Amino acid sequence: MSRPAAPLKGRAARLARLMPSTGPSTAARTPFVLLVVLLLGGGLITLLLLNSALNEGSFRLSELKRDTTELTDEQQALQRDVDSRSQPDALERRARELGMVPGGSPAFLDPDGTVRGKPTEATAPPPSPTPSPTPSADATPDPDAPTPGPSASGTTAGPSGSAPPSGSVPAPGPAAAPSAANSPTPTSPGR
Repeated sequence: MSRPAAPLKGRAARLARLMPSTGPSTAARTPFVLLVVLLLGGGLITLLLLNSALNEGSFRLSELKRDTTELTDEQQALQRDVDSRSQPDALERRARELGMVPGGSPAFLDPDGTVRGKPTEATAPPPSPTPSPTPSADATPDPDAPTPGPSASGTTAGPSGSAPPSGSVPAPGPAAAPSAANSPTPTSPGR
C-alpha cells in the first residue's frame, strides 16, 4: 500500500507555493526563448560590425604606413639636397655667381668700446681668364664637320671653317661674374 503524501512544512512549503501546481507552461517559456535568440542575434551582428570596422581600420593603417614611408623617403631626398647645397664649396660657388666677394679683415669691438684690429674693405679679385670649353673625350666627332686646323694667318679656324675676326672678343657667358666697375661689391661678414 502506498502512503499518502505528507503535507510539506517550512521551507519546502514555501517553495512549493512558488512553483505552479499545474504542468510546465509553454506560454511562460516563449518570451524567454525569444529574448535569448534576440540577444544571441544582436551579439553576432555586433561582432560582425566590429570585425568589419577593425578590418577597415587595418586597411587605413596600412595605407597610412605606406604614405609615411613615401614621405620619409621624400624628406630624406630633400635633406640630402639641402646638405649638398650647404657644403662650403657649393656655398662659395653660389656666392660668386651672385657677385659676392670674400670679406676683408674683420675688426672686433671690445666691451669697453675699443676697436681691435683694422677693418679693410672687401674687394673683388681680378677676373681670371676662363678656359675655352673643350669637347669631352667621350664625344664622337661629326664625320661631316670640317676639322679645325691652322690657317694661313696662324689662327685656328672655327667650326664654320673661317677664322674669327681679330678684333672680336667673345661675350661672357651667363655664369661669368659681373665686372667690379659695373656693379656694387656686396660683402659677406668675416669669420
